[in-house]
Amino acid sequence: MAKTIMLQGTMSNVGKSYLCAGLCRIFRQDGFRVAPFKAQNMALNSCVSIEGLEMGRAQAVQAEACGIAPSVLMNPVLLKPSSDRGSQVIVNGHIYGEMGAREYFSFRQKLRSRIFESFHKLSQDYDIIVIEGAGSPAEINLMENDIVNMGMARMAGSPVLLVGDIDPGGVFAQLLGTLDLLPPADRKRVRGMIINKFRGDPTILYPGIDELSRRAEKPVLGLVPFTDVSLPEEDSLSGELFHNEFTGGIDICIIRFPRISNFTDFQPLRREKGISVRYAMRAGDLGSPDLLILPGSKNTINDMKWLREKGFPDEIYRLMEEGVPIMGICGGYEMLGEEILDPFHVETGDDEDGEGLEEPNSVEGLCILPLRTILQKEKFTENEMGHINALPVDSVFSTLSGIQVSGYEMHVGLSEIRIGDGCGEGFASLSNGRKDGWVQGNVLGTFLHGIFESDDFRGEFCDILRRRSNKRNEDLAESGGLNRNLTGGKVLSLTGSRDKQFDRLAEILRKSLAIKDIYKIMEEGPE
Repeated sequence: MAKTIMLQGTMSNVGKSYLCAGLCRIFRQDGFRVAPFKAQNMALNSCVSIEGLEMGRAQAVQAEACGIAPSVLMNPVLLKPSSDRGSQVIVNGHIYGEMGAREYFSFRQKLRSRIFESFHKLSQDYDIIVIEGAGSPAEINLMENDIVNMGMARMAGSPVLLVGDIDPGGVFAQLLGTLDLLPPADRKRVRGMIINKFRGDPTILYPGIDELSRRAEKPVLGLVPFTDVSLPEEDSLSGELFHNEFTGGIDICIIRFPRISNFTDFQPLRREKGISVRYAMRAGDLGSPDLLILPGSKNTINDMKWLREKGFPDEIYRLMEEGVPIMGICGGYEMLGEEILDPFHVETGDDEDGEGLEEPNSVEGLCILPLRTILQKEKFTENEMGHINALPVDSVFSTLSGIQVSGYEMHVGLSEIRIGDGCGEGFASLSNGRKDGWVQGNVLGTFLHGIFESDDFRGEFCDILRRRSNKRNEDLAESGGLNRNLTGGKVLSLTGSRDKQFDRLAEILRKSLAIKDIYKIMEEGPE
């Protein structure tokens, strides 16, 4: 059986996912077979595993740090919030159903055997398992029947390292308060503490660290500096989603739906030269971008209603008429169509009185693409490869024709183009024989998540935007405007770049963590 180390946090967003990825890379560099594990993940960023099943994106990134393919065994339970009080519950990669918070808290004890089974299978094939907790283990109202923090540590027989975030302040209170709220047996399981996201002169902190260690009777095993290592972020706490500032170059504006999902699709764009990516929650924030994107959504019908309530359609039609390229991915693609129907109440659920809705719910789309979508009971999840079809020569996107792409589909919507036979091949042809998406003038729709991770596609796509921006600025220059003369340069290799980021993170952690002590703790196990 594999040795284990578990990272738990004093709260959400303390950097557990990054630290786990860094430890995964260190153990791999040291010659061990290592895999990540998180019993229960709550996030709207998910992906398709090697088995063709849905799992949390964070564990897929950690698997990449380990040099292995992501498996649903690494994340047996995934919660995808669909409202303020409810989530879609995904167990072993399959949709189990929609549950409110109270219902799920009663239900989760039944998941214990499935979680342990996944962990046991994984631990038979690897030397080390790096386990990530969720939120805080000191939520005293949630300790009973816990399955992701100390409950998981007990199942795995794992020692725990407690991580605190110094960036917002109060890290000593975070760590000591968390330890004080733990039952004695669980407090004993914590073998050390890590202070994350430190900026400045570390010697100023040393007296506080000494006092913290004395009071906690636990060693501080590292002071990790704030880093700019660029890896896909896990959830809606990401600061990226609150960025609405154009920083120069190509202006890519993404509509930030209340239930936005898989915003990691766009992180590769942020790494390209001269590309500025921002998010807009108000119609007035759209401005005149070089590209407008409608991203994925966990609840397409409600986000489409929100789009109308906030006055976005008129602004979207304005941009379309101005010739601005518009792209919809997954739920955003469905919104570009004519209608979205939910006959099985996949997204619409019960009415306010808890009674089942008698009539199929539906919403009118933006009516830009000839698309009709019907939501199904089962989710379609599949990793895909293929190529872009021969696109119309008058399309903004025509130079993408023939480029090889890869990505993954993950949706409950079954969509059909509604303009009869002989209407063309759509946007892409996939290796499984299926067709994907639609292109019409300056509007593109696709179900392919992760398409911007294909280097050749992303490079040409960005160059399309640069050429159009240069042409627009040349026209402005003739009338006294500014010509930015944007150039593409060498296409960035995303895979190679991310691999370097993992190595850089590992180097930082080797310098800031007591790695030898962590190995010793794994050997000894919990006290």
